[in-house]
Amino acid sequence: MTTSGAKKTWQELLQFPMGKRSAKPRTTGLTMIIDKGLGLGETRDLLNLAGDYIDFFKLGFGTSALYYNEVLEEKIHLVTSHGVDIYPGGTFLEVAVLQDKLRQYLAMARDFGFTAVEVSDGTIDMSLKLRAEAITTACEMGFKVLSEVGKKDPNNEFEIKEIVQLVNHDLSCGASHVIVEGRESGKAVGLYDKDGNLIMSELEELVYSINDATKLIWEAPIKEQQQELILRFGANVNIGNVNPHEVLALEALRVGLRADTLKAVLQRKNRN
Repeated sequence: MTTSGAKKTWQELLQFPMGKRSAKPRTTGLTMIIDKGLGLGETRDLLNLAGDYIDFFKLGFGTSALYYNEVLEEKIHLVTSHGVDIYPGGTFLEVAVLQDKLRQYLAMARDFGFTAVEVSDGTIDMSLKLRAEAITTACEMGFKVLSEVGKKDPNNEFEIKEIVQLVNHDLSCGASHVIVEGRESGKAVGLYDKDGNLIMSELEELVYSINDATKLIWEAPIKEQQQELILRFGANVNIGNVNPHEVLALEALRVGLRADTLKAVLQRKNRN
């Protein structure tokens, strides 16, 4: 099945209540999904149905190492043929760093056909010098580079000022976007409390302190988190760690085709 030239007739009839979405290839309004083990058939179905709304396809953690080579190559080709960037999870790169095999890791990722990589230190400690080397080397090898800020252990979190410094550092080294840690749970990590609520004071401090908030990808696996980010930043906010089965649900939330954001549109109109 191909979606080339396919029509979406409903969109010719009705306008999106939250406004127009940016079209692919996008630099804002990005959606990054986390894949914990989709088969080839599931991946094909997902991309045929929702490929227009996926920008980054992350093979979570170090799961890339568990695929047979032929399956991994076919999956990567399938994803990239739909105009979606694909990359292995940042924890996988951290393992390579621990074993002093960063360059070999990047070379193998390129050989398999990955189009992007994630540079993170969510579990390990990485010096700024090594972090810069990882980003610049990956850029030189032709990858889109996403970096990540924040620790996976809630007892070892960064202060906002440290996150700001890392964001600015990584962007200056060549990262296209910086991911704000939220894990796949969205609770007791990064800007989320133990119940998964956004700590808005910290979010606002972060946004206020960096030059361009559109360079941030907010990991937000929970629908209420996604809703808050959309209402704060608009339909074209960058959202990551999305469940593959919830891509269309997120897109509907972005454009006001779900009650939660449609209600917000109506409330704004009534105030005006």
